[in-house]
Amino acid sequence: MHYTKKDIDEMDRIQRITYINSVSGIKPANLIGTISVKRQTNLAIFNSVFHLGSDPALIGFITRPTGEVPRHTFENILESGQYTINHVPSAFVKNAHYTSAKLERDQSEFENCGFSAEFMLDFKAPFVKESALKIGMRLKETIDIELNGTILVIGEIEHLIMPDAAIDDDNDVNLANINGVGISGLNTYYDLLKIGRFPYARASELPDFDS
Repeated sequence: MHYTKKDIDEMDRIQRITYINSVSGIKPANLIGTISVKRQTNLAIFNSVFHLGSDPALIGFITRPTGEVPRHTFENILESGQYTINHVPSAFVKNAHYTSAKLERDQSEFENCGFSAEFMLDFKAPFVKESALKIGMRLKETIDIELNGTILVIGEIEHLIMPDAAIDDDNDVNLANINGVGISGLNTYYDLLKIGRFPYARASELPDFDS
């Protein structure tokens, strides 16, 4: 199959969403936890979380435009300045998926989707108790992306919580050890499997790929 830009533009909307959300590859599955000034908790699954830098420790994610559809996650982050990023455990994939349902403002996805809100470290935003790897974030910047109206949310890591089992003997973070999952498209989930680890790539140390 070969699709031109014209073909893509003329696709059925759902087919286009499915294809374009999938072809970039498997992405991390994360639950973002927030809380409003009225102490109403919110939890939502995102497949757009990515590393931005290590010094300072920055993570970004993309949120859809605000407007007719309420974006409780983004609204809460703007209000409190804090949020959490929690890896989706494989045993809770179905629960995590349904946090994408558009619940009313006073309905918490924690309660309706079978997760436990965990407050700790004098941090405002709720962590997901069931998640093995949890990150406490402080909002640093938002950037409007004019091409499609989405918003890049940039935060700095204030707390990083993970079990000893997440660290391999080579001091590498192995997400397969803690049953992490990935997402392709909007609703297809994958287990993670570590298949290799390689040294820092240097031009003077390229291996012989033909041997």
